[in-house]
Order: sequence, then structure tokens, then C-alpha cells
Amino acid sequence: MKILSQALVLSTLGLAGLAAQASVITFETASSTAGAQASAADYRSVVNAALAQPGAKLADIALYDGISNSSVFGGSNSNIAFRSTIDFGVAAGQAGSWSLRAGVDFGKGGAVFLDGVALGFKTNDMWWGGNYNDPSQSFSFSNINISAGQHKLQIFGLEGCCDGGQQAQFSINGAGFQSFAKTDGLISAVPEPSSYALMLAGLAAAGLVSRRRAAKP
Repeated sequence: MKILSQALVLSTLGLAGLAAQASVITFETASSTAGAQASAADYRSVVNAALAQPGAKLADIALYDGISNSSVFGGSNSNIAFRSTIDFGVAAGQAGSWSLRAGVDFGKGGAVFLDGVALGFKTNDMWWGGNYNDPSQSFSFSNINISAGQHKLQIFGLEGCCDGGQQAQFSINGAGFQSFAKTDGLISAVPEPSSYALMLAGLAAAGLVSRRRAAKP
């Protein structure tokens, strides 16, 4: 019984440790010929509808830098709907004034939401080209009061052509920007698939030990 308890504790600690070190980034794409939308909510609705259709793709991303439909999925470089979801947590010492920015290639515009609330949207042809010099070509939000706890950042966009590499970054209380990643130092309560695998392996090992002990005369 002691061995079983130790195995359970170790698997739980392993799960918590992995979740505590990283943002969880989900990158999704689908085919869409939709044009520019009238509001942030419209962008969200149109992209969500496209992703609900057969053929939509989903991937867990290690680093939100240089990602595109073609680089992640080997797919088309035209007529694409994008949805990126970043689940991250903020420790007490990280709470305060945050800045968020995203370099995108959204030929028909896009929108950004934080915890379900629109931060903004743009309808123009957006291509950041690897820098944030032109504010019309990227998303940038400053002085956002982000409290300790769990948060969800979502980026929606529509691309006609040609699927350039994208980036999403954060800055905490005036510090330098860094890309969201599995090693960004933020926390998340949403376990990654590998975390689930570790937990299940630990539980399976614990069950095997328990059965062996019970079978002994």
C-alpha cells in the first residue's frame, strides 16, 4: 500500500510539474474563403464555423514563433482560417501590467480575445514581415491589467495568401517581450497530452505493484 501511495504521489507531482512550467498552445486551421469581417465577434464566429467543418487541423505547439499552416501541417498557403488558443497562468508575482503582441499574416484581417473579451480587431491586409514597426500590420496591446490565475488568449484570422510565419509574445511589467512557449515560465492548469500520458503510466505502474502484492501468500 505504501508503494501504491508513493507511485500515485509521484505521478501527480509529475503532472503538476509539467503543467506548471508552460503555456499550452493549440494551433488550428481550416479552409475558408470568407472576407474581412465587421467586428471581432464576427471574426470569431466565422473562424469557429470553418473549424467545425471536416478537414480542420489541430496541433499542440511548443513555441509560438514562425508558425504557419504550411509549416505545421504541410497544408495549403491560401484561403485559411486560423485560431490560436494560448492557455496560461499568472503567478502572484507576475500579476500587473502586461503587454501582448502578435505578428500575423492575415490577408483579410483578424481579432484577438483575452478571457473571452475582445482586445481588438483589424480588417486590413496584415503581414508583419518579422517586425512590429508598422502598427497596422500586427496586433499590439499595452497596459493590460492581468491578475493572478488562469487566462486564455485567442487569436482569430483569415488569410487569402500566402501563409507567412506568425508569432505571439508577452511582456510582464515592462520587461522584455518573449514568445509564448512550453518553456516560457508561465503556469497552466490545462495539462498537455504528454502530461496525461505520464499520469496514466504512473497509475498503471501503481496498479501492477498493488496486484502483485495482493497475490503474494
